[in-house]
Amino acid sequence: MTKWFYFKTIRVPCGHNSNKMKQIHLPIPAGWRLLFEDIYRRVHRQLTSPWTKLVVLVSLTILVTQRELSFSLTIDGGGLFAVNESSVFTHSESGPEVSGDAVAGAKGVGEAKLASYVAPVKEWTEKQKKQLVYVDQFKLVALAEMQTHGIPASITLAQGLLESGTGRSSLARKNHNHFGIKCFSKKCRKGHCSNHSDDHHKDFFRIFETPEESYRAHSQVLMKDRYKKLFQLPITDYTGWSHGLRKAGYATDPRYGDKLIRMIKDLELWRYDEL
Repeated sequence: MTKWFYFKTIRVPCGHNSNKMKQIHLPIPAGWRLLFEDIYRRVHRQLTSPWTKLVVLVSLTILVTQRELSFSLTIDGGGLFAVNESSVFTHSESGPEVSGDAVAGAKGVGEAKLASYVAPVKEWTEKQKKQLVYVDQFKLVALAEMQTHGIPASITLAQGLLESGTGRSSLARKNHNHFGIKCFSKKCRKGHCSNHSDDHHKDFFRIFETPEESYRAHSQVLMKDRYKKLFQLPITDYTGWSHGLRKAGYATDPRYGDKLIRMIKDLELWRYDEL
């Protein structure tokens, strides 16, 4: 049987010259040696156990299978969520249903044109594709509000995108509020508004039954006197509208108008204003 010997090396000064060191080998206590030997045997027995090999094999199989499944979903899922780049501005029959009033308003001026309109083919970024999916969902109600109130559809869509974080903000998901519309009533009924933890305790935001309802409420907000001058601008002047909203106090961000303009240009939302 092989015997194990363990030594601990220390250095001590040798003689009067402190620069010279002498090595002294001290044996490790027998109890520690036995402990180390026992730990080694246990670990070795566990690692070489058939059950351990089986667990490792199963884990590797599951890992490889999940990676293959994820890769497959990434490829095949593109057809489900990708935007048809050549028909971004055409009506999607599979999109969410819009209320009867909104559809009726849109049909009068834009639905027929939307059905036959083909946008220029363009390479969109992944972020833009997600934004265009949002646009495709709410373009009809934006066109209806443009027909009814004279608000450029590009402005409505750009504000909806910006204010709701492309529909992913907590306010948009929980309250269907895509424009950050607040409630200033002191006697509103239950379920009319709610407070969010990350806002001031006096900031209550409207709750809507559908996102389309928040789009119509957004139009009512722009009907206030403070925005009256905007309606003197041409319907296609999205630049004037964007800067005018900021100057009228719609948002406190000094770059709010520039952000709207950049979004309208990047996604070519101005095309809706020309329908």
